[in-house]
Amino acid sequence: MKRTLQLAALYNLLWGAWVVLFPNSFFELVGMEAPTHPMIWQGMGMVIGVYGLGYWWASYNPVRHWPIVAVGFLGKIFGPLGFVFNYLQDIVPGAFAYTLITNDLIWWIPFGIILLKAHRAGWPLR
Repeated sequence: MKRTLQLAALYNLLWGAWVVLFPNSFFELVGMEAPTHPMIWQGMGMVIGVYGLGYWWASYNPVRHWPIVAVGFLGKIFGPLGFVFNYLQDIVPGAFAYTLITNDLIWWIPFGIILLKAHRAGWPLR
């Protein structure tokens, strides 16, 4: 659990920094039109980076800090749902789904396992 959260933390910090420092590079990489207001995308990068800090702190005691994991897990569920909702309305192109693989989908099982272990340990812990 500790290593999973540390990997998630490093990934989020790196992804967040990439988006903040080079806001158009993802769009160029997948062949999408760059946003007209990159600061909105950069704000998303900042939020993802902050999640990285939370995951790092939670890694010290994942069961005790299950709420941080739960918030991250919810984001990893709602992000893909938001994508599907917007994709079906033809608001966002399919190429945007590439962000879901590494930002969300690969973390479902490990975060779910951490939350299950926290539940079995008697969460909510005080």
